[in-house]
Amino acid sequence: MTLIRSKRDHDQAGQDLPAKAESIGDYLIRRLQDYGVHDVFGIPGDYVLGFYSMLEHSPIRVIGCCKEDHAGFAADAYARINGLGVVCVTYCVGGLSLTNSIAGAYAEKSPVVVISGSPGLSERPNNPLLHHKVRDFRTQYEVFEKICVACAELNDPHTACREIDRVLDAAVRYKRPVYIELPRDMVKVVPPQAPAYRKAEPVSNPEALAEAVAETKRLLAEAKRPIIIAGVEIHRFALQDQLIALAEATQIPIAATILGKSVVSEKHPLYVGLYEGAMGLDEVTKYVEESDLTLLLGAFMTDINLGINTANLDPGKCVYATSEQLRIRHHHFHDVLLDDFLRELTAAKPHTAVRPVLKKPKAAAAPFVLQPDAPLTIARLIARLDESLDSDTIVISDVGDSLFSTTELTMHGRTEYIGPAYYTSMGFAVPASLGASVARPNERTIAVVGDGAFQMTGQELSTLIRHKFHHICIVLDNKGYGTERFLHPGDFNEINPWQYHKLPEVYGGGKGYEVRTEGEFDAALKAAWNDHGVSLIQAHLSVTDKSQALGRLAERLSKKITG
Repeated sequence: MTLIRSKRDHDQAGQDLPAKAESIGDYLIRRLQDYGVHDVFGIPGDYVLGFYSMLEHSPIRVIGCCKEDHAGFAADAYARINGLGVVCVTYCVGGLSLTNSIAGAYAEKSPVVVISGSPGLSERPNNPLLHHKVRDFRTQYEVFEKICVACAELNDPHTACREIDRVLDAAVRYKRPVYIELPRDMVKVVPPQAPAYRKAEPVSNPEALAEAVAETKRLLAEAKRPIIIAGVEIHRFALQDQLIALAEATQIPIAATILGKSVVSEKHPLYVGLYEGAMGLDEVTKYVEESDLTLLLGAFMTDINLGINTANLDPGKCVYATSEQLRIRHHHFHDVLLDDFLRELTAAKPHTAVRPVLKKPKAAAAPFVLQPDAPLTIARLIARLDESLDSDTIVISDVGDSLFSTTELTMHGRTEYIGPAYYTSMGFAVPASLGASVARPNERTIAVVGDGAFQMTGQELSTLIRHKFHHICIVLDNKGYGTERFLHPGDFNEINPWQYHKLPEVYGGGKGYEVRTEGEFDAALKAAWNDHGVSLIQAHLSVTDKSQALGRLAERLSKKITG
């Protein structure tokens, strides 16, 4: 296990409680604020109304959503940008509706706090049949134990504050969701005493750290063609500056995984592109796989990151460092923290060969030339969108070709691209855009979402309209589940067509556009860009249209699906 030391947390208001006694609900709200939480997503219900009333009278803003699962996606995106997100719902009908979005947050390491109201302790003797209950009073708690890194039921006033501290600390330390169950008759209970918060901080084993740094430094000195592959944990643990410091000091080129896209600015002179195995651009794949030393930093090697297992990385030529493990070639080092490893490796001033940085493909470098009357395709839509992106725009993709096509966009800053690139749950993009807009209200959000995914969660566009955010939703309308069509054709991939561009009228605000040609898309995008409200662009595409990345994926994955 990682070594732990306990010390008073001076950075996060870990001081003695104020003179005025706090209830359990008050303490939870204060501790959320200590971690920088300014907004909570959710839907009220009778078992959590008491806590909602407290939230309403606190500095924390409550963002009401259309459905609990949407609120979970919104809190997930908020957490990816803000560092911690919160979703608050009622018991079972609310909590169990969250399981998909929270499972996605766990899979992709997004620290979301789930707060669920529950029946009061005084209501539970003799196991009565209370509304919303499933099987017994522990059912929901046991479900969330499977998809959260820590759980607590605040059923004892003597331990409630310590339990709150424990699970919030776990969310921030492990960057995964946690669960807090709050019985409704405990919300206003004042604990007999609430000790000052003491934060347990993991530390690296100094001998293991020193040996790992020394071995990596030696390998770098011997390398002729080194490469860094940056993953999503570099963002989750706010290690971008350390990564850039290491890369610039050594002049090692940087690639990124799909899940880690925009972890560093894609305008950085050392950035070479996304590494996606055989799914990616040939020149990037070749450049990475010809490396004689690969520093995999904060990167999880999922099947998508590995290009459906077509990545060709020799473990004997890799340094693989994440928050959970450190492996150098075939040597495993225990109790070494990722941030310590990056910091000490940079401080060791390693020397390595300066490798020429891969030049961007000529096609990508060429300016976009509009063909006004040409039918719109996904490749040309993405190329035109790329022309407009700036450092004040966040792109949120859904799954399928929304994900694969948008990986070709050039992100100008950090964390300006969010996509469910591992868990790949359809319906992520629109509610996630709400979370991103709440976290960064002065920036523009763009959702790229397929029509099938939009039909699942698109009604959250109404919440974006309600709060007057600057949001552009681009619906890729190919009349069905486009990715599945290429993997395994069948009538089950077809959906009922909607007039998506008319939905802003139904939602009571925003503007809708229907486009079929490049010229129409160009005009709609310009109008939406300058509108500063919510816009929905229904982009008609051929049912046979696909991005190059999807074509490569379908060719490989269809063999696994159909046998």
